[in-house]
Amino acid sequence: MADRPDHVTFQHGQAFLAAISERWNYQILREVFFGVHRFGELKRTLGISATMLTARLNDLTELGLLEKRAYRADKPWFEYRLTDPARELVVPAVVAVTRWAETHADARPTDARPLLHTSCGHRTEPYLACSSCHRPIEADTLEPLTPQDDGPS
Repeated sequence: MADRPDHVTFQHGQAFLAAISERWNYQILREVFFGVHRFGELKRTLGISATMLTARLNDLTELGLLEKRAYRADKPWFEYRLTDPARELVVPAVVAVTRWAETHADARPTDARPLLHTSCGHRTEPYLACSSCHRPIEADTLEPLTPQDDGPS
């Protein structure tokens, strides 16, 4: 199995998926993306214990997903930001999962959190699009190719 060219062996990717699938880690990353950066704000917003939040923030920082910055010189108080590498994967994943949950929530409907495309300065609703025809990609219009089935590009 290890000699198959399409076999996934990138262990850090597996560690990342395990980390983001942990309930609190996903929620922390989501809130940090949406602008909740300080420990106390995260604690209040999420309803998480200080001990659990500290452990989760330390794990996410060790994984390189968050960076910790002091924001007070007189006290050891910190805020957390997504790292640049984390933004590449976390932002699209968090936006996709959040939008899906806002649309398919079983309980009360929720308003979608507004998003700004900083390149053009307009509000946006991001979507996955085909790099060839630029039409939106829906779940039923996408399928994987096998290496010997490499279709038109």
